Amino acid sequence: MAQSKTELMAVLAVMRKYNLKGTEELLKKEAGLADIPENVAGEAEVNSVLAAYKSEGDPDIYENSYMELRKFVEESLDIYKHELALILYPVLVHMYIELVYNNHEVQAKKLITQFGPEQEYYYQDELAKLAMVTKRDEMSGNDITDTFKSNAFTIRISRDTLSLLKRHLHEKKASVILNIVNEHMYFDLYEGVARNKAQCDATSGAMTGEAKRQDNKIKVYYGLLKEPDVQTLVAAPPEEDDDMDPDAPDKPKKKKPKKDPLFSKKSKSDPNAPPLDRIPLPKLKDVDKMEKIKALRESTKRVNLGPELLPSICMYTLLNANHTVTCADFCEDSSLLSVGFTDSSIKVWSMTPMKLREMKSAEHLKEIDRDAEDVLIRMLDDRKAETCRTLLGHSGPVYRTSFAPDRTMLLSCSEDCTIRLWSLHTWTCVVVYKGHQYPVWDVRFSPHGHYFVSCSHDRTARLWATDSYQPLRVFAGHLSDVDVCIFHPNSNYVATGSSDRTVRLWDVCVGNHHRLLTGHKAPIYSLAFSMCGRYLASGSADNRVLIWDLAHGHLIAALTGHTASIHSICFSRDGTILGTGGLDCALKLWDFTKLVDDISGENVNVSHNPDVRDGEPYLLRTFPTKQSPFLTLHFTRRNLLLGVGMYELGV
Repeated sequence: MAQSKTELMAVLAVMRKYNLKGTEELLKKEAGLADIPENVAGEAEVNSVLAAYKSEGDPDIYENSYMELRKFVEESLDIYKHELALILYPVLVHMYIELVYNNHEVQAKKLITQFGPEQEYYYQDELAKLAMVTKRDEMSGNDITDTFKSNAFTIRISRDTLSLLKRHLHEKKASVILNIVNEHMYFDLYEGVARNKAQCDATSGAMTGEAKRQDNKIKVYYGLLKEPDVQTLVAAPPEEDDDMDPDAPDKPKKKKPKKDPLFSKKSKSDPNAPPLDRIPLPKLKDVDKMEKIKALRESTKRVNLGPELLPSICMYTLLNANHTVTCADFCEDSSLLSVGFTDSSIKVWSMTPMKLREMKSAEHLKEIDRDAEDVLIRMLDDRKAETCRTLLGHSGPVYRTSFAPDRTMLLSCSEDCTIRLWSLHTWTCVVVYKGHQYPVWDVRFSPHGHYFVSCSHDRTARLWATDSYQPLRVFAGHLSDVDVCIFHPNSNYVATGSSDRTVRLWDVCVGNHHRLLTGHKAPIYSLAFSMCGRYLASGSADNRVLIWDLAHGHLIAALTGHTASIHSICFSRDGTILGTGGLDCALKLWDFTKLVDDISGENVNVSHNPDVRDGEPYLLRTFPTKQSPFLTLHFTRRNLLLGVGMYELGV
């Protein structure tokens, strides 16, 4: 009697919650509970009662139901088998969670021991963590159980395959599986032929299944912003008066100076580019414009790479640094190199004969003419110039450094949960950004400066501006650590890679994700955008580099060949070559132009993902190092490829 009364209280509480007053009064009257006060049944009681309805009376029914489902999948026609097999893993997980919740520890352990090993290899880590949860109390706060309870597992499936599955479940009256399918799974339906094994494998692997097609339907402005006009700053000789000098009538007229061919071509507007005023970008100073002119002049001396002309490679090996170096980064013009260490220090080296100068003291600065054109140069003290500088301030290992586009500042992030901004004039920390509650794995400057993005163990990425202590946006949605982040070349988007085995593309303007990319089978550690902005390359601990088309959100190629995690990816400055470096001490060069040419002829706007290309035909060459895993790769403005690695004993 007490149990039925508790259940009635729970039902009344649910009705009150949804404001069903009429129905509530009728039920009270029929059950003789008219004098019962409100809020007798607490939320915890309601949840426990509702959860009890999910469990079946006989715990052994779970094992039999799973075996019947597995048999049905194995005996299905080959055309449907591969899509049907995708439901086995989420069904097993939810069965285990229900058994543990209802205190059937023995049956739960038997179920996961018997059927866990036959699941896909990329789910084994999660199943091992799940098997450690054997009591209801242990479920609270557990990553795996929380993820599965609060997120539907998504499976892309054809209408015919789903009809076949539902018919089987209703015929067999498999109520356990029907409950799981209805409450914890989302089927992304499409019309047409069911996918084959290769197509199913290409996009599976994420913690909560595949991406819904709806996730990738929003338009992405992947084009590049129009380059600012810098021609006005190019020094032109003073104009001569066109009138003839009366004293020298025979003097010939001076020819007008020729226009610099470098600036004669007007930059065209990219139809896929975002509006220039979509996000506020910092205005270019004259110094920045002069730097752009310098970069343009250098680009004219760039080597045009291709299958017949591979880049020269310069490898910097860090010696006597076994297990002490954590990261390395080059500035955009390749003149500076920064390296982060486990002892919380950062070292910055000059890669040119010009040493790293420090700003003069306040007394000496008073003597400088502020209106002079070279005021910045005069402010720096040549006597204190050094080849290497050390920055101290963090209280934990430094996980990433990033140079500002103008090379005046450096960002760093650390295990101490902070991000620091360093001045490369005074060689001191000028700002400490606090917001993440856990170690910060990555930080990157925007290509246009001012903004930067960070990502952390707290499962979020954050957008910051250098002049604000608070983050401007918090990108939340990943289900595990966000391990890597990077800005799109037009600064309007941020890409993140996570240990939940997904890549997301976020719009910095609205803060939502506009692409959800699934296909990796392990955490993602490196990302790089193509020069045109349309393609994204991601490297992972599954030893593969995947190439994504951001226009449609499709996976178009899987580059295999590495034998360890890939921690560095870089496109050449002309966008023709893709370089990948891994912990397997190997650098691989891929023909990206050929890959794009092969894809452009296909119609990729189909109901489900196109066939994924194998990377073998596009591999140009592999360069092994002796015992130096790659920390970073960087193409210079002239397409020389620079690599950094640390010499490791016993690799």
